[in-house]
Amino acid sequence: MNITKLSVVFFSATGRTHKAAEAFVKALPLPARWIDVTAASTADQAHTFGPEELVVFAAPVYGGRIPAQAAQRFARQKGTQTPAVLLAVFGNRDYDDALLEMQEVAQAAGFVPFACAAPVAEHSLMPGVAVGRPDEADAQKLAEFAGRVWQTLAAAPSAHALAVPAVKGNRPYKAYPSIPFKPTASKSCVQCGTCARACPTGAIPLEHPNQTDKTRCISCMRCVAVCPHGARGVNKLLLEAAGKVFALKFGARKEPEFFIGK
Repeated sequence: MNITKLSVVFFSATGRTHKAAEAFVKALPLPARWIDVTAASTADQAHTFGPEELVVFAAPVYGGRIPAQAAQRFARQKGTQTPAVLLAVFGNRDYDDALLEMQEVAQAAGFVPFACAAPVAEHSLMPGVAVGRPDEADAQKLAEFAGRVWQTLAAAPSAHALAVPAVKGNRPYKAYPSIPFKPTASKSCVQCGTCARACPTGAIPLEHPNQTDKTRCISCMRCVAVCPHGARGVNKLLLEAAGKVFALKFGARKEPEFFIGK
């Protein structure tokens, strides 16, 4: 196949998924167009891709799934037997049904997800887990995977010759977990609205950005990451206690997993 264009459609609340995707994409021999579908304002964004393009979809894993908002925004993109690579970036626990979910979303939208990966990134909520990842070793593995992806494309006469790899997962997918940690604003909040504009779910009203609709919040920590005044966060004592338990169970280093259809 003669791939002429490369695009990356990504949902990255705290920048960790973007970092993993960047390590993969920079090893490909084409310049990439980056399409950010993280903020709620991008919910209606839609693009159409042709059969000689390569599209990379990247999303974080929350409780074994990709965020519902990411799945919905990925589904709005339309392929024409377009080759696709899927990256489900997980915080060192597990990716469970995430890659299977991404495969089915991509295929329903007209893409051929012939390559999939589950890279590891620093956990966005639990402190001290997978710190600094993806690290240099992860980046090397992602670069090697990129080389295999490109070789597979070069050897295929068309997208019809590409196979979708088997990945783990179950149907029905895991239910989304109920996460008790919902960021709130402190008294130092100046109501600048940065968090409201960045929120993936519209859980922070622009008129009152010191408030949070906890029924909409998905605990992605994006508001905490983007606040220029450090005025958003969660209960530190509860988070520290939960983080210690989580680290004991899931702190041992896990390695990324890669799949290419044969």
